[in-house]
Amino acid sequence: MSSITQIEAYQKETFTSTLRNGKTVTHDVYTQGNGPKVLILIQELPGIGQETLALADMFVSEGYTVVLPHLFGKIGKTSMVLNTLKVFCMRKQFRVFAKNESSPIVDFLSDLCTHTKEKHQVPGVAVIGMCLTGNFAISLMANEAVLAGFASQPSLPLMKQNHIHMSAKEITDVKNRLDDIGPMHCARIQGDKICTAQRFDVYRKTFNADRERIILHELPGDGHSILTLDFVDEAGHPTKEALNDVLTYFNNQLN
Repeated sequence: MSSITQIEAYQKETFTSTLRNGKTVTHDVYTQGNGPKVLILIQELPGIGQETLALADMFVSEGYTVVLPHLFGKIGKTSMVLNTLKVFCMRKQFRVFAKNESSPIVDFLSDLCTHTKEKHQVPGVAVIGMCLTGNFAISLMANEAVLAGFASQPSLPLMKQNHIHMSAKEITDVKNRLDDIGPMHCARIQGDKICTAQRFDVYRKTFNADRERIILHELPGDGHSILTLDFVDEAGHPTKEALNDVLTYFNNQLN
């Protein structure tokens, strides 16, 4: 892409939600495009860098309205170290080591999905979560406002590959919802040490024991960030094929 739309060209608003712990949080939300299909693109830990903005541009070019909540970090650049420290300081919203429960920020994102569906008067929205927020895309499938979801290299809970960052009730709600609307998609790169094969085995046992509710893709090679930092915009490249698969799935679900 020759030119990437910078955040100054987005429409900006604030959105406020009350979390399960009773805390009220407000984040900026940026919107680009005016297509009839709506995507909520949730940032990954490195931040909303040029790669994420390029991903948003791609969906806009395909006829989407992209809604980009800004949860932490400086927009336009990526910083693993600074953003990791920031997230650790946001313990009331992110519980990165928690097993058998999701982070409270999921409540904010779920409310945002409902708000966005109503605001744009669409049947439902699609969501993408990546890295730190990859698991959130799975949790959000329980919301009736969400019709499609892609969990890219889901990384929580940190250092606990054999556990799920969701409560038992959330898992049941997600399974019931996916039974109604069809399976969602999830992907990792085979050489990824943050989102490992062990995590995908847990997903298979938890969600797919009796039917396929999450379509699990394992891409060849090394790397971590499928749609952004490690994305290669070349026909036939595994990351490009993964993006094409996501786009086809979203189009089918939202049309």
